Order: sequence, then structure tokens, then C-alpha cells
Amino acid sequence: MRTLVKICGITRIEDALAAARAGADAIGLVFYPASPRYVTPQRARDICRALPPFVTSVGLFVDAERAGIEAVLAEVPLDGLQFHGDENAADCTGFGKPYLKAIAVRAGVDAPAQMAHYPDAAGFLFDAWQPDTRGGGGLTFDWSLLPDVQSAPLILAGGLSVDNVQTAIEQVGPYAVDVSSGVEASKGIKSADMMQAFMRGVRRGDANRTNR
Repeated sequence: MRTLVKICGITRIEDALAAARAGADAIGLVFYPASPRYVTPQRARDICRALPPFVTSVGLFVDAERAGIEAVLAEVPLDGLQFHGDENAADCTGFGKPYLKAIAVRAGVDAPAQMAHYPDAAGFLFDAWQPDTRGGGGLTFDWSLLPDVQSAPLILAGGLSVDNVQTAIEQVGPYAVDVSSGVEASKGIKSADMMQAFMRGVRRGDANRTNR
């Protein structure tokens, strides 16, 4: 099975199109005002409308009010949602969209117990512990702390880059990888060359995993 790829923190149409050309399966749009990669619903709508077929769009929220999420969905044709805060299961459901729940990994965190609280999640995204930024900080974590996930897709995030994504795929074997700062020229501005190089790393990782 090939590893799926989401490039998160897209803020420009040209970056979304470059991600699609590189081979990304999905893009992430951040609706968290404290993030340097925050996009307005209007900008996000324009980005989604520019996407080619079969590239999905995922909206990222952090402890957002339900009314705020609904307002975004009324304007932006998102395919899925991603929750990065302290939301409970009820906060993540009822929007008519599949959702991913992010879990911050650190020593002492019982990831399987946290996952059990979200039985309707389409998958779980495992990221480095970043209480201030809630992701996108370029920090990796100890992959040996990841749970042995069988019940739902495992999406690996946290400091992935051109330099380590091949190793990450070979060692972890995730369903998907999620990258943001690792393919940026500056915060919120993606590099087409880095996205292409990242995708080549993903393909090398897949080839080595398949050949084991």
C-alpha cells in the first residue's frame, strides 16, 4: 500500500496547485487564528475551488466554537475536518464530514486510551507535543511511543521533512504522512521544489517498505 500525503498549512492557490502537481493526496487549511498559517474562509474557498479533482481539502480547527465551524463550512467546500485541540467526541461530530483527531505524543501519554474517546474518528494524527502552537512547529517526537494502531488509520506528523520522511515511512509504516513546515520557504509559504523532493522521499520509503 502506498503512503498517502497531506500537505498542511496551505495559504495560497499557487501552493495548493504545486502540492497537487507534486502528487499530494490532500491539503490542509488552518482555521486557527493564532497560527501563522491561518487562512480566512474566503481565501480557503478560493483555494478549494482551484484544486484539481481527487485532491481533498481538510480544515484544521483548535477548540473552535461549533457556530464558527459551521460558518466556515457554509462558505468553504471542505472534504474533511481535523481537530487539534481538547475537543471531545461530541465537539467533532454532527458536521456531516469525516474527521481526524490529533493526539500529541509524549512520554506518559496513553494514546490508545485517548483514541477510545473518539470512536467515530476516520483516523488519528499523531504529532509532537506543542501546547503553544498546536502543531506546525517542525518538532519531531520519539516514534517508538506510537501505539500499535489496528482499528483506525495512523497519520504521522511532527517535524517531517525531505530529510526524514523516507526513514519515517520505513520505520513506522503509517497510513499517511502530514507535512507543513518541512516543505516551506517561510511560514505559510510552500516551496514547490521541497514538496516535490518530499514526495520523492515518500516514494523511496514506500519502495523499501514494499521490498522488505
